[in-house]
Amino acid sequence: MGELLNLLPPGSTVAADGTLTIAGCRADELAEGFGTPAMIVDESALRRRAREYRIELAARWPSSRVVFASKAFPCTAVQRVMVQEGLGLDVAGGGEIRTALKAGVDPALLVLHGNAKGIDELTLAVRHGIGLVVVDGPDDVDRLEELVASGGNQDVLVRVVPGVTADVHAHVLTGHEGSKFGLAPPAAAELIARIERSDRLTMRGLHVHVGSQILDTAPFARSVAPVAALGAFDIYDLGGGLGARYSYADQPPTVAEYLDALVGAAREHLPAGAQVIIEPGRSMVASAAVTLYRVTTVKRGAHTFVAVDGGMGDNLEVALFGQRFEAGIANRLDPADPIGGTERVVVVGRHCESGDVLIDGVDLVAPRVGDLLVVPATGAYCFTMANNYNGSRRIPVVFADDGAARLVVRRETWEELSARDVE
Repeated sequence: MGELLNLLPPGSTVAADGTLTIAGCRADELAEGFGTPAMIVDESALRRRAREYRIELAARWPSSRVVFASKAFPCTAVQRVMVQEGLGLDVAGGGEIRTALKAGVDPALLVLHGNAKGIDELTLAVRHGIGLVVVDGPDDVDRLEELVASGGNQDVLVRVVPGVTADVHAHVLTGHEGSKFGLAPPAAAELIARIERSDRLTMRGLHVHVGSQILDTAPFARSVAPVAALGAFDIYDLGGGLGARYSYADQPPTVAEYLDALVGAAREHLPAGAQVIIEPGRSMVASAAVTLYRVTTVKRGAHTFVAVDGGMGDNLEVALFGQRFEAGIANRLDPADPIGGTERVVVVGRHCESGDVLIDGVDLVAPRVGDLLVVPATGAYCFTMANNYNGSRRIPVVFADDGAARLVVRRETWEELSARDVE
């Protein structure tokens, strides 16, 4: 039980009857009130993490800005929390721009990304006065110069591929040679020279991003020198990528350790007066949320399969990235449960795919039909990649804080599944 609590949002407790409590809200009451599957977010944990990043970065590099990577959890309510805590927002696409604006962000604090930005997205960016557009190549420059009116101006950063490889899944690696994102330094230098000649774009600085779910500080530090070699600029956006703790084995660096390494490299290589931007995403939100499921089937044989009422429709991290999660019986977390000891099981989803496995091997206390299963650290990318596989409805998001819970994203309705059909 103690190990699982360390993966849950800080402050999670177990009631006298063995029921998990998140932000003062009992898991059984949350399930009763909002149904399952449901994503539960500890709002205070979310806010504390945002403040930690903002305060720790400012202490090390005063001219700095923390920009939340919205793609990790592009929920309007989450974006609004970040804005309220003084952060900017990193957006990638028209949808994230729209939810960010709905969340009340100052458009000047938005940073737009994307390796294949459409004319509609760039039009939206220019129209709303987005602060920084990260150009990924010459085509972005072509489109922006067409969109920005004569006498107007758009501030841009150029994304650079630093040639740094991190020990992460290939699908979340972005700073290596051959990445689809950005430009190698020679090509970046050519584009920088072109932008500096433009009368509609202003070259403000450079952007770099090594990858995601990185559990070592060294790749972040190594990414700074290749960017600095391209010259002195006003802004250096050093990206995000710090890993989160999903499993008992994961030991990610703390925010302080990560920033010590990154800012240490910045002091060595970057102009002292430049602004440094960072873009945390996964490490900002993963541990603030859990997903509650209802156990629907238990099959005991060569393997014990515990099937729940969700799966790859609400968590694609396992199927796409092989991400490891842990789990517990949320209504019976007391290890002295009279039913019996732990049992090694495979937690599977309800979808008609053999690959719909949430956790391949986890110890649960005598799982049975009707139990509530809690999976920690689902705050990053699960909401992002939610889908309608097998006609499943996308699940709700509930904010919990100081014993009160409120719905911020409702469960999709059956009618909405066919709302886009024209025949």
